Amino acid sequence: MAYSSTVFNQLLRMIPQKQFSEAVALSGANRYTKHFTAWSQFIVNLYAQVSGKKSLRDVEAGLRVQQSCWFHLGLKNISRSQLAYVNSRRDSKLFQGLFYRMLDRCLKEAPQSKFRFNAPLKIIDSTLVFLCASLFPWARYRKTKGALKIHTLLDFQGTIPQFIVITHGKKHELKVARQLARPISPDSILVMDKGYMDFGWFNDLHFRHITFVTRAKECLHYEILGQQPCGKDRRLIADQTVRLKVWASRQLYPNNLRLVTWHDDERDHTYTFMTNNFDLPAQTIADAYKARWEIEIFFKWIKQNLKIKTFLGTSPNAVMTQIWTALVYYLLLSYIKFQTRYAFSLLHFTRVIHEALFLRTDIIELLKLSPLRCKWPREPDGQRCLFNLQEFY
Repeated sequence: MAYSSTVFNQLLRMIPQKQFSEAVALSGANRYTKHFTAWSQFIVNLYAQVSGKKSLRDVEAGLRVQQSCWFHLGLKNISRSQLAYVNSRRDSKLFQGLFYRMLDRCLKEAPQSKFRFNAPLKIIDSTLVFLCASLFPWARYRKTKGALKIHTLLDFQGTIPQFIVITHGKKHELKVARQLARPISPDSILVMDKGYMDFGWFNDLHFRHITFVTRAKECLHYEILGQQPCGKDRRLIADQTVRLKVWASRQLYPNNLRLVTWHDDERDHTYTFMTNNFDLPAQTIADAYKARWEIEIFFKWIKQNLKIKTFLGTSPNAVMTQIWTALVYYLLLSYIKFQTRYAFSLLHFTRVIHEALFLRTDIIELLKLSPLRCKWPREPDGQRCLFNLQEFY
């Protein structure tokens, strides 16, 4: 018996539609709208994201081919002019709110942290999305380039973004980092690159009982107050308690700091980590900073596998709408992966969904497909007889 619903419709059922409808009603986004509602806009943009469409014509043509599935999707009509109009006019904050509602579901299903201690581990960083300056003059970054900057606070538990802020490419990371770090709970560990070094901000994190871990700059001036024993681990070169030497820096951060000099055997490189935590083992500090690579993998994945580098519209609202829809799709894939304990990678999952988007099959059975379970089709009797006759003559 064939499954009555398509894979795409099953994906849409996992979206918090009720909360989205309430947000649409409060904002009045469907005012004076007959057919192409905010939910229809999201369906079409999500379809363009999943199928990898490059233009509005491709989106319109692809959906018209699947017009028999519109009843299950809730679509009534589609045209590229309508999509272009609503993407440029309807506020993208609707889809930003949908992202955070979907995030609440993902956080409940995320796996446990890989570290032995119970402190939550957060990673903060940003990445640039380059645009053409002639097509996107509002995002001018260089003479011939435009850019947006995606600031992300990543939760290491499940490797999913906890907060995302999208700004102009010229916006400094530190200004947004202060905003992203506000909801972090005490006794958390915040890992960042040395580009976020600001002793005034570090003092604020220390006052809130948040452990920060970063790399120390080579130009850092300090005086050594003491040193802890290194033990038998040869990778630990030094574990020092220091105090800032420059008067202005000491006024911003009057507390002591801990410098852990660690040798990475895999890369054959020595790193000096700076933190305000004196209780955690030196290896834990090194492992916490090593976890910062997860956010680089996240940025690389969304740039290579989501459509956030080529856009269907050129207005700021259209670009933001497409980015937030792409991030909702990422959370949707992660949510299904967490719930089903899918063994393969997220990239393999996206390829499966892309190929089976309008198949009428259960998505759970689709994820369990294996070449060992597939049966070879039997040849019809007529073809087998014809082959035997040809072989006979």
